[in-house]
Amino acid sequence: MLPFLSLEHITVRNLDKTLFRGLTWHIRSGEHWAITGNSGSGKTSLLHTILGKNNVIDGSIHHYFYDRYRETHEIADPYFNYRRLIAMVGHHHDFRNLSHTADFYYQQRFNSADASDAPTVEAYLEGRGEDPLLAPLNIGGLMKKELIKLSNGETRRVMVAHALLQRPALLLLDNPFIGLDVQSRQAFHGIVDHVAASGTTVVLVTAPTEIPESITHVLCLEDGRVTGTFSREGFLAQHRPEERRGIHINPQLLAELTADAIPGTFDTIVQMEDIHVQYGENVILDGIQWAIRPNEQWALLGPNGSGKSTLLSLINADNPQSYANKITLFDRRRGSGESIWDIKRRIGFVSPELHQYFSSTATCLQVTGSGFFDTIGYVHACTQEQLKKARGWMQLLEIDQYADEPFKKVPASVQRLVLLARALVKNPPLLIFDEPCQGLDTHQKDHFKQVIEALCRHMPVTLIYVTHYEEELPESVSRFLRIRNGKMI
Repeated sequence: MLPFLSLEHITVRNLDKTLFRGLTWHIRSGEHWAITGNSGSGKTSLLHTILGKNNVIDGSIHHYFYDRYRETHEIADPYFNYRRLIAMVGHHHDFRNLSHTADFYYQQRFNSADASDAPTVEAYLEGRGEDPLLAPLNIGGLMKKELIKLSNGETRRVMVAHALLQRPALLLLDNPFIGLDVQSRQAFHGIVDHVAASGTTVVLVTAPTEIPESITHVLCLEDGRVTGTFSREGFLAQHRPEERRGIHINPQLLAELTADAIPGTFDTIVQMEDIHVQYGENVILDGIQWAIRPNEQWALLGPNGSGKSTLLSLINADNPQSYANKITLFDRRRGSGESIWDIKRRIGFVSPELHQYFSSTATCLQVTGSGFFDTIGYVHACTQEQLKKARGWMQLLEIDQYADEPFKKVPASVQRLVLLARALVKNPPLLIFDEPCQGLDTHQKDHFKQVIEALCRHMPVTLIYVTHYEEELPESVSRFLRIRNGKMI
């Protein structure tokens, strides 16, 4: 087979950090690769290096696919280079408002007036949604929908559609399966297989257990080093479930961090009666009844697009339609004079959407400390005592070594753990964790699960936990609410 892409003994830096040293990797035409490795091993950085975003200071990268393209195509654009033949779909979208005055913001999808400033899927795809190449993505029914209102799975499909319309020779996918329900993950495997069959070379970052059938080879990374290259069959034959390291939760540290927690004196944490949320003719939630008492631990379950995030937004004071519904939070009826900050100070919250829109130049320690003020970004300076407590929560979650590093420069899994520490730092009576383990490796998931179980044993805490992987649920979770198409099932 002809060579497609070669990385020859490359040393790569980004700003003042060396990402790879002497890394070699060869891809041949007809091959499709999965990249696996623990958190922080360099998987996403390797995709960015291929994309040309990082500085190669030694060694070389040969883009054979680009050389062949130039030999067979007449190119008039003097700025045309290999990057035009590569498309990447990453963790987060880069959607922009129609006004082009700002990026999307976190609560925008729940505010009707501002949501209308978002382009539709049809506009984002420049009216090319009927392209036969996109048929397996099943996006026909999304064309009139604003981008901001897409579910996690729908957003992923639209991002891949946009990438495919560029007719890339190489498609890079960064963890395309995270955040998808079981049915969506199965469908997305088929989408990857379709793209590979269409003649586009696919390189994707994924977990060892999520390798599509069209993938022919696997590259394993650890600390920026290649630890092995395998055929798909060879990798699956040799791969064993990751050996799980012993989990140790420091009980003394946990006791110190929760010493100032004030026991709740509420009779009701959440009371929702006949909840109805509708945008235009689109009904999102209908007839939801939900009562949460102090110290109950709940799982909120349902497929992508079922209405879970909208339901949580009513509790977390992010959705104006809460005033049009019968909702009681912490013994107080919504709309009786309370501010959103009165509600938020009693809630620790994290979600994929919060992560998407959490733009901050602050350090990880400062972002953790922002949880004392419920701000997105480091707006209020923390006291030394607050920073000490924030560092303690980071230590408990095994990320204190990143305390002084910029939030935007650490691995996505560390960012997620920082936001989890931010949710925990003020010892709130209600914790809302929407897919908290998204993007974490096996040890990080196990460790976080143990922290939450220890917390629920140690102090009175009410929990709402959302996940598409029920094995991630803490053992303390004993109550379940399942919804589908906006209705309780």
